[in-house]
Amino acid sequence: MTKPVIGFIGLGLMGSNMVENLQTRGFEVVVMGRKRAALDAVLNRGNAREAATPKELAAASDIVMLCVTTSEVVESLVYGDDGILAGIKDGTVLIDFGTSIPESTRKIGADLAAKGAGMVDAPLGRTPAHAKDGLLNIMAAGDETTFAKVKPVLEEQGENVFYIGALGAGHVTKLINNFMGMTTVCAMSQAFAVADRAGIDRQQLFDIMSTGPSNSPFMGFCKKYAVDGVSDLGFSINNANKDLAYFVQMAADMGTRAQIAEGTSANLTAAVEAGLGDGNVPEIFDYYLKLSR
Repeated sequence: MTKPVIGFIGLGLMGSNMVENLQTRGFEVVVMGRKRAALDAVLNRGNAREAATPKELAAASDIVMLCVTTSEVVESLVYGDDGILAGIKDGTVLIDFGTSIPESTRKIGADLAAKGAGMVDAPLGRTPAHAKDGLLNIMAAGDETTFAKVKPVLEEQGENVFYIGALGAGHVTKLINNFMGMTTVCAMSQAFAVADRAGIDRQQLFDIMSTGPSNSPFMGFCKKYAVDGVSDLGFSINNANKDLAYFVQMAADMGTRAQIAEGTSANLTAAVEAGLGDGNVPEIFDYYLKLSR
């Protein structure tokens, strides 16, 4: 059976590794990205070509994949004069692997459907290393027929492919997941900072807390930075700040408030404003350590 041609936009660390995995598995790819070195790496592996515009990429692809930073970027790629919507073919499916605002996702899906195309929102879990080996966690949503159409390709990219439901549910789930994770990191990082101010040994605090139900991988990431000085949770404060803002907006769109998320969001924003945005999330410990009344 002929493999579908994959159009892929967004060759950051995650996207580049996803494309390499697809090429390793024999897929032809059409790519766009901002980094020349990343584009050249794809082209040099063969069975690949570069598109000049999203419209051109969509017209040449059976499945269009996006791995970009924000809903605003997704919308610009879809709705621009030379955008995906202008070039997409009947029967093509757009997959958004990023973390986007669910209402935006549903609007794009409706506009694609009017042109006979489908959409799946499929945010990711795990790391770029997992992407290279096709071992991501993928939270996919969309109508069942569209999901079934792209499921074989998603299974080439993910060890665990979860079907969640109607379009937008993937992004809802990812935002909830990131709200929980980033709130945990902020809380634990501040716990270490308060312990330090109180003269309590940070390692001892971890030893005590990690024997109880508060123990978690996120606590381990925070300990590695606050105690060991190692920052290896590959998710930036900038990205966390964006995702928490999206979570707060999502709650507002639902007619409610997420007050805990508002607090986490305010802390992340303050850390960004303090110049820490490019650091990994556990590095917010440095912001808390210096925080004064």
